[in-house]
Amino acid sequence: MAFSQGLSGLNAAAKALEVIGNNVSNANTIGFKQARAEFADVFAASLSGAGATQIGIGTKVADVAQQFTQGNITATNNTLDVAINGAGFFRLSNNGAITYTRNGQFQMDRNGYLTTSDGKRLMGNSAQNLNGSSPVEIQIDTSDLQPVASTEISGTLNLNSASTAIDQTVTPFSASDPTSYTNSTAITVYDNLGNSHNVQNYYVKTAANNWRVYTTVDGTDVTPTPTPTMVFTNSGTLDTVNSTITPVTFTPTTGAAAMNLSFDYGTSTQYGSSFSVNKLTQDGYSSGRIASFTIGDDGIIQGRYTNGQSKDLGRVILANFVNPNGLQSLGGNQWMSSFESGDELIGAPGSSTLGVLQSSAVEDSNVDLTAELVNMITAQRIYQANAQTIKTQDQVMQTLVNLR
Repeated sequence: MAFSQGLSGLNAAAKALEVIGNNVSNANTIGFKQARAEFADVFAASLSGAGATQIGIGTKVADVAQQFTQGNITATNNTLDVAINGAGFFRLSNNGAITYTRNGQFQMDRNGYLTTSDGKRLMGNSAQNLNGSSPVEIQIDTSDLQPVASTEISGTLNLNSASTAIDQTVTPFSASDPTSYTNSTAITVYDNLGNSHNVQNYYVKTAANNWRVYTTVDGTDVTPTPTPTMVFTNSGTLDTVNSTITPVTFTPTTGAAAMNLSFDYGTSTQYGSSFSVNKLTQDGYSSGRIASFTIGDDGIIQGRYTNGQSKDLGRVILANFVNPNGLQSLGGNQWMSSFESGDELIGAPGSSTLGVLQSSAVEDSNVDLTAELVNMITAQRIYQANAQTIKTQDQVMQTLVNLR
């Protein structure tokens, strides 16, 4: 019986060395999860039941279990590198066949799909359904961002209450005559085709607490009739009831649609200090080409455009399992679900028990080389000890054969 015990020990030690060798060889494989050989003792069946003196007949491999512990996260310079910090797997599609991975080294193919190095497509939610429950293959829309026409200009100004009033019967307003207005502002707006236009507002103090506002677009006077006015209270705040700040309408010469611009000066003031522009914004923008995109910790893929705008382009989702150790390994850092793993649980990163994402980073292999080298020495000693068991039993048998 000692022969079978020693032989099973040799097989077990050899299997342990194979597992250790595989771990060591994948110490630099992104997203790799180390395995552990688990063994169980073996007893021969007995019709009379187990006795106190029953001796086992060796060992066997009970399982080779992968250890889904977190690997170290290393920063990279590629925004398409994504690491999972916590539980979960990326969901991949290969013509409809679903697999899972922890390797977040993705790239974009010519059709805009995010793929692995072997062409499997990353799955998630589309830009039109960021919170959907039915994952699709993520495809980045690389088309130009459509322009949006400006509709409102918002400003927070301080007009100097000590400014001298201008007698417009003597000096009528003219954009080319600086003496005909007190102060001015300029801002760029956009029509529906994305063309820019220069809007200048001129503020003329006509009396105490009273100002008139004239507007030019690309040098052309488009001031509505009657002329808009800004009236301030004696405390320096804008009197929104008596002020008449009417919208400006004009038709661009670029072939774009007519524009109607409203003005919001509700937070402007008239204090005894110099003229200042504390805020001046508008709500339109030109067309833009995608310059870059980032993946947030919640999986949102946000594109950044040359016009300074941003747009959500999709969302990476994660999948998890009640028993990740039940996943079937396919190689290539991929797994597929099985009966033992249970059904997948899909969700956005950071929700439920799922981890969060880190862009421009990868998850290193969780192999501890120091521990593996120690385990290798131990397995080698076990192999040698079992070989010695067989050698000793052979010597005992030889002694019995030589008896006379």
